[in-house]
Amino acid sequence: VYPKPDGKLTFDRASSVFLSGTTHEENQPPHLVLRDPSIPIGENLPLYGEPARLYCPAGVYEVVYADEAKKTDPRFVINAQNCVHCKTCDIKDPAQNITWVPPEGAGGPNYAGM
Repeated sequence: VYPKPDGKLTFDRASSVFLSGTTHEENQPPHLVLRDPSIPIGENLPLYGEPARLYCPAGVYEVVYADEAKKTDPRFVINAQNCVHCKTCDIKDPAQNITWVPPEGAGGPNYAGM
């Protein structure tokens, strides 16, 4: 459990993704690909609590349940539009199941002040 962002030194994920200036072209092929779509729920969730939902700084990966209260019918969701292209998922996934490839076109972060 982390403390709430203070807006001075720490920021919420949505604000951080916005500040990265990340853009993605419409209708481009996915740049985050699962080698085996059954691994996040079938292996990573019971063994590790599906760590991708925790280590991704932009909150790209989620485990969504049909019934949140009962935690039934989990589904792994990739919100690729939030990706800031840090490659953490490509490196830290315990099953090495997530492949990150550069997006087509000029997509990705645009850190204006750098």
